[in-house]
Amino acid sequence: MKQFICKSCGKTYDITPTRWKCECGGVLNIVKDTPIIDVTAWNNYPNSIWRYVETMPFAKGSKTWESVTMGEGQSALIMLDPAEPTTYVKVDYMMPTLSFKDRGAAVLMTKAKELGVSKVIADSSGNAGTAIAAYAARCHIACDIYLSDQTSPKKIAQIKAHGATIKEIRGTREDIAAAAQKAVDEEHVFYASHVYNPYFYEGTKTYAYELYEQLKAAPDTIIVPVGNGTLLLGVYYGFKELVENGLITNIPKIVAIQAKNCAPLAHAYRTGEELAQPVTNSGTLAEGIAIAAPARSQQILEAVRHTNGTFMEIEEEEIVNARAQLSAKGYYVEMTSAVNYAGYLKYKQAPGEKVIIPLCGAGIKSV
Repeated sequence: MKQFICKSCGKTYDITPTRWKCECGGVLNIVKDTPIIDVTAWNNYPNSIWRYVETMPFAKGSKTWESVTMGEGQSALIMLDPAEPTTYVKVDYMMPTLSFKDRGAAVLMTKAKELGVSKVIADSSGNAGTAIAAYAARCHIACDIYLSDQTSPKKIAQIKAHGATIKEIRGTREDIAAAAQKAVDEEHVFYASHVYNPYFYEGTKTYAYELYEQLKAAPDTIIVPVGNGTLLLGVYYGFKELVENGLITNIPKIVAIQAKNCAPLAHAYRTGEELAQPVTNSGTLAEGIAIAAPARSQQILEAVRHTNGTFMEIEEEEIVNARAQLSAKGYYVEMTSAVNYAGYLKYKQAPGEKVIIPLCGAGIKSV
C-alpha cells in the first residue's frame, strides 16, 4: 500500500480519502522509489500526460485514468521568435480548462476516484479550482470550490459551468485556504488541494517529461512563475527522475518569478532562509501567484538552490508591458503568465542558452 510521509517529522500514513497533512502540521509527500522510466513503453499509451502513467504511484495496470482524461498534456513547444532561436514557449494554456493545472487535476482526481471519494473540496485563486471542478465532473464527484470574492468573474463562471458549488470568501488567499480546510475537517471529505496533495505534482512533473521528448534533451533553463510552487516542483521532480534514470545529466536551472508585491520566496532566497516567512500581499495583477505564505516553501527553495537557480521580482508595470509584448507575438495570456515573460525580459541569457518559458493560462480567463 502506498503511503504519505511528512516532510517535517518523517511520520508515515496510509493514503486515505481524509488524510491531507501530518498531525504535526507538516506537508506530506509520497513514499516511493525513483520510478524506472521505460521510454519504449510511452508509445503504448495515448498522446497525453498518461503516456507516463507507469512513472506515477498508482497500482500497476490501473486503468482508472481512462475514464477521467480529457487529453490533457502534450502542449506545443514553439520558438518564441526567429530572432531568438534558443528560446521557446510551451503553450500550456492549450488544455481542456485553459491552464497547466489540468496536468495535476487529472492525476489528483483519478486518485480520488480510485479511493471511492464522493465529494471533494478545494481552494484556489481560480485556475486550480476550474481544473478540479472539471475533472470532478468527469468523475461524477460532488465538488465545492473556495475562492476569493475578488476572483475574476470569468473564472467563477467557468467553475460554475462544471457544476461545482462556489464558496466565495472575503479575505486573503490564506483565509480562503483556512475556510476550505475547516470545511474538509468538519465534513470529513477529500481535500483536492493542489498544494497539499502530492498526487498533484505527479501530474505537473509530466511537463518535464514532455520537454525531454520534444527537445530530445534537457533545456538549460526554465523560467517559472511561483506562488505555491505547483509547476516549479513538478518541473524539478520530473527532471530529477530523468537524471536518476540516466536519461539526462543535469536538472535545468530554475529561475523562479514572483510579483514584487507578494514575494515571500524571493525574500527568503535572498536572505538565505530555509523557510519563507509570511508577508503581506500588497496587491498584484498576477493573482495566480499571490501567495503570502506558501506551504511548501522549504521544498521550493531547496529545488531552486539545487539547480543553481535564482528568484526574480517583477513590478506591476512590467507585468502589463510583458503581456502586451506577448500579445504582439500572438500569445494572449493571463497576467500570471505575463509575469513569467517579464522575468525573461530581465534575465541575462547566455549565448546559445536554451531557455523555456511556460505559458500557463489563457488570457480569456481573466479581465
